[in-house]
Amino acid sequence: MKIPPVRRIASSLVAGSLAVGILSGPGEAAPVAWTAAWGASPQLPSTGFTPNWSQEGFSHQSLRQVVRVTKGGDLARIRLSNTYGTSPLKITGATIARTTRGAGVGQGSVRHLTFGGERATAVPAHGEVRSDAAALGLKRLESVTVTLYLAGTTGPATFHAQGWADTYRADGDHQADTSGAAYTSSTQSWYYLSGIEVGGSGALTPGGDATSAGESAGPDGIVVFGDSITDGFGSTPGTDRRYSDALAERTRRPVVNEGIGGNLVLNDSAWFGERATARFARDVLAQPGVSTVVILEGLNDIGFSEAAKGANPPPTYKPAPVVSSAALIAGYRKLIHAAHDKGLKAVGATLLPLKGSDHWGPHAARVSNEVNDWVRHAGEFDAYADFDKALAAPSDPDRLNPAYDHGDALHPNDAGYRVMADEVAGVLGR
Repeated sequence: MKIPPVRRIASSLVAGSLAVGILSGPGEAAPVAWTAAWGASPQLPSTGFTPNWSQEGFSHQSLRQVVRVTKGGDLARIRLSNTYGTSPLKITGATIARTTRGAGVGQGSVRHLTFGGERATAVPAHGEVRSDAAALGLKRLESVTVTLYLAGTTGPATFHAQGWADTYRADGDHQADTSGAAYTSSTQSWYYLSGIEVGGSGALTPGGDATSAGESAGPDGIVVFGDSITDGFGSTPGTDRRYSDALAERTRRPVVNEGIGGNLVLNDSAWFGERATARFARDVLAQPGVSTVVILEGLNDIGFSEAAKGANPPPTYKPAPVVSSAALIAGYRKLIHAAHDKGLKAVGATLLPLKGSDHWGPHAARVSNEVNDWVRHAGEFDAYADFDKALAAPSDPDRLNPAYDHGDALHPNDAGYRVMADEVAGVLGR
């Protein structure tokens, strides 16, 4: 089912940064058309699947994070989140630079970021801040490095658990270092950094040529919203092979990934974030320059109760109520209505095959089929991507194709994520 051409949103619909994204930030002389080019949904500090620094936090340390932007521009700014902090987060200094290798950055590319004209700032408890615009021209699909210097003691850190990319830490102030030598430890989570936005009078093509902002027909950014499959679990770390990455490469449109591993549509989780219906406004509607959201979520809602039946189920699978298809569909409707209220297209996705995984059982099998039938035939989404059929094993439609299976019968591998990107690109039009 191919989506009709995305309706361009008039500037009168702008609420904050929800549609066109034309804003004046602190220290900017004139309005700037901003577009979200990278994102990560904030999470409560927790142990996570791999070792991380969220619970210990930081003290007199520099934190260097590498991400890839999906749109170019001649200006850049960052968004910092202290969503789960109980006291102000004091940022002593911050820089942005082009990535070279590992924790190293390009000579001459380091820009000191300011916040309301000052290099230091405090992010309020439960709040967020955006930096001022920095004159750093970036190309689409270029890696960029953000460094935070935290001179004080932060306490537990708001973070994103599954980054699938290295984040580096150094003792002392190394925010302006071009060498990565001081950064001697690393994890694969992101801390405080929840977004990078690009803008300015021009946008850079992959070849580096500027094109007039006036040539743009309007916002065309895509947010992919969901759980661990959207987050990229099973993709090769450090290679940008999530389905969101492949989608940005295929469509040439900005793509922001707002997946959280383990996330649920209907219930909050101490490990896996606020429920989808609660975080949707923050993670989707507040992104500037976005026109479309792709929603893939629900496997955990129906699968946790199956997994919890096993011997010694992990505590991360709680809460695990038995969820009906009607309840899950009601949750989808809330997301669809919220997207439409802000002028966004809502693209649904069928749930992937899960037979043989720890999420599989009689209840999950029945509900996943009922949900997928509704996604395909109800017509309430503006369009849908049929991941269920695209990734199914030829010999068993309830099972993930072995060629696309990461190894747990639930999460795709790099090849599977490329297939998912192709499905969405086909729906949206490349």
